[in-house]
Amino acid sequence: MKNTNKKSTFSVRHLTTAAIIAALYVVFTGISAMLGLASGVIQVRLSEALTVLPFFTPAAVPGVTVGCFLANLLTGAPLPDVIFGTLATFLGVLGASLLRKHKYLIAIPTILSNALIIPLVLQYAYGVPDAFWYLMLTVGAGEVISAGILGGLLLYILQKRKLFF
Repeated sequence: MKNTNKKSTFSVRHLTTAAIIAALYVVFTGISAMLGLASGVIQVRLSEALTVLPFFTPAAVPGVTVGCFLANLLTGAPLPDVIFGTLATFLGVLGASLLRKHKYLIAIPTILSNALIIPLVLQYAYGVPDAFWYLMLTVGAGEVISAGILGGLLLYILQKRKLFF
């Protein structure tokens, strides 16, 4: 006999939370784009701070991923950036969800996946002539700021204030 009291992964609450996170990602990327920070060799997307949210809810994985996909589409990114930029963010939040019990390591998957994938996107989709290692450093530095520092601050505030369930 099946237990019908089990929580479904795709509950209304889960889908709503994912949708809100996706919307926040799009809005924060739009703000970053208006400030000239969302794309290029040196990028600090405010939205990447949301990649720490898998610490609080599994709904953050689809939420951040869909948000990144939509943000890339809406900011006019070329198709390789839409695909592989979203893949980099997905791998980051997936890794973060696997590190839920290790709060201080949660931003590392996002930093690493973006530092390894986005330089190739910059070279092949945008024709950036800089060396791969240089692009790894610049993209990685931006991710340390957005996912590491801003994400860590977000994690601290949400956990301290119990603003997230």
